[in-house]
Amino acid sequence: MDDSGRRRQQWRNHPSSSLTGPTRSRSQKLSSNPAKTTHSSNFIPRSTTTTGTTPDNTKNPGYVPKWKSETNANKQQEVEKEAGDDVGSIVGTCLFMCPEGERAQRERQRDLAVFERLNGDPRKTSPALAVKKFCRTISLKYVQASDVRPLSVLEDTLNYLLNLLDSSEHPFEVVHDFIFDRTRSIRQDLSMQNIVNDRAIHMYEKMVKFHVVSHHRLQNCGSSSMSSLQYLNMEQLTKTLASLYILYEANRSSNSIYENEAEFRSLYVLLHLDSKRQQTEESLSFWFCRVPPIVMKSKEMHFARQVLRFYRMGNYRSFLCTVSAEASYLQYCVIEPYVNEIRALAVSYINNCCYKFHPYPLEQLSKLLMMKESDAESFCHACSLETLTDDGGNKLLPTKQTTFSIPKGSFQSYSLLGLQQ
Repeated sequence: MDDSGRRRQQWRNHPSSSLTGPTRSRSQKLSSNPAKTTHSSNFIPRSTTTTGTTPDNTKNPGYVPKWKSETNANKQQEVEKEAGDDVGSIVGTCLFMCPEGERAQRERQRDLAVFERLNGDPRKTSPALAVKKFCRTISLKYVQASDVRPLSVLEDTLNYLLNLLDSSEHPFEVVHDFIFDRTRSIRQDLSMQNIVNDRAIHMYEKMVKFHVVSHHRLQNCGSSSMSSLQYLNMEQLTKTLASLYILYEANRSSNSIYENEAEFRSLYVLLHLDSKRQQTEESLSFWFCRVPPIVMKSKEMHFARQVLRFYRMGNYRSFLCTVSAEASYLQYCVIEPYVNEIRALAVSYINNCCYKFHPYPLEQLSKLLMMKESDAESFCHACSLETLTDDGGNKLLPTKQTTFSIPKGSFQSYSLLGLQQ
């Protein structure tokens, strides 16, 4: 084994290379010269094998509790898969959004997205349009510095991509598909260079926002073909959040948190409104143990825990009131699908429990569901319930109907009255 190989092996076995250990090195600030970007081994964690079985192992800096190592294993594998097969670092020198070699090759192969075509020509692009694609199988052994973009170029590329979200020339799913792939490529370049500073955190926060907003907008597209896009988007949202949390911890100093950290931490809790996710993810109790106390005491985390508790209890009134009064835009993007679920629960309670000979006024129901009266009527019809109008022109919901059911697809989008954003 040569000297460089021996050094890599020593780095992998060193306890400080694992983020799960008690010691964490703080990444240094980037200088104005991209070639002097500071790297940190904290970004791509390596699990440390321990052979002892006694409780004294917890005193070992390299010790990883079994429950923690298992839950982090998949996250580590995905981060390493995106970064390449070999753990190392490289300093990118590509000054364009797409390396020249890739750009020329994709022109020859007519592999250009609609946003990359010069004057609509599928065989022609330009440095101002082409953006590097994500490569699933990549190894640092075969990557050249000229194929990797430095931090400043990655920042400009991300801003360019996010500006496309406002594009109205193409359907949102087309816009999403392009940005989805190219942001993965950005994360890949960040990983290969082990860039873990504050600027990287800011970029990851932007990419999380993209996936959260996409989650919201794809839900409202209403097409059956959106289900696969929703699944893939949720998958990348989870991975990007995991990487962001690792960056927060790698850059932690004393008892402080980042400006937006509490809100982004709360998103993980709100994602557990999905009952399917509860079966596949680690226990929230374990996750809470690793969250800094100052984050746990934040209003964002308090809100997320309240909403989750009200949802699981079926307390629809408190759920809707809390969401409308306190949810931020990002939080509501995650919560919105469950707003209609909790509304359907409320309608089922009223339908089953109210007196049969006294139909429930839709005006009162709309206030309870925090929606317009016309929307409340439409919502009842979506639940296969009939409504009627009395002699005074008041719309009513007859109760004890046996036809109540949840739509096979998703509910259409209804506004939540009183929502403060």
